[in-house]
Amino acid sequence: MTELLRVNQLVCERDERLLFKGLNFTLNTGGMLQVTGANGSGKTSLLRILATLTDDYEGEIYFAGQAIQAVLIAYRQQQLYIGHAPGIKGPLTPIENLRWLQGWYQSLSLHTIENALAKVGLHGYEDVPCYSLSAGQQRRVALAQLYLSHQTLWILDEPFTAIDLKGVQHLEAFLAEQASQGRSIILTTHHQLNVPDGLVKKLNVADYGE
Repeated sequence: MTELLRVNQLVCERDERLLFKGLNFTLNTGGMLQVTGANGSGKTSLLRILATLTDDYEGEIYFAGQAIQAVLIAYRQQQLYIGHAPGIKGPLTPIENLRWLQGWYQSLSLHTIENALAKVGLHGYEDVPCYSLSAGQQRRVALAQLYLSHQTLWILDEPFTAIDLKGVQHLEAFLAEQASQGRSIILTTHHQLNVPDGLVKKLNVADYGE
C-alpha cells in the first residue's frame, strides 16, 4: 500500500474555541480511518476540512505526496463526501436525487442507478418523492452513491445514522470489501466497526483538543 493522504499539524478553531491542534495522520490506499471523539470535539469539522468544504484551518494536507492546494481539482475529483445530513431534495425521487447529487451520474444508465438503489434496500422506491420516505430510507438514497462512485477516497460522516442493524452489517461488509480493493475510507461513527482485524486505524480528535 502507498500513502494517499497525509495531514500535518492541523489546527481548527470554531467560535473562538480550539477544537484541535497538532493533529496528524496518514492514510494509505486500501486503508480505513475511523474518526472518534465526543460530540463537539471536531469530528465533522475535520471531515469538512478534508473534503475542502472549508479552508478555516492551519496546517498541511497532502494528497499523493502533493499539497492539496496544488492539485485541488484532481483531489476533489477523487474524493466523495457524504455528510451527516442526507443532503437530498425532498420533492425529487431517489433516481433524480442521485443524478442531481453528482452530475456525472447522468452518464450512467437507468439500470445502473436502479441497481445501486436496490443494493441499499430501495427497490420499489425509485420513483417515489423522497419527502415521503423515512429518515433511514433517505439516508439510503445518499449511501447509494457509494455503489456508483469511481472516486478513490471516501469521506463519510456518520454513514450508519438511521440505518437498521441489517443495513449496518451490509454497509460494514461493503466498506471492508472496497478497502480490500484499494479504496481509502475516512468515516466517523460511535459504534465498534465489525470489519477484519487490522483494517481500521482510529483517530480520536479529542486527543488533540484543549
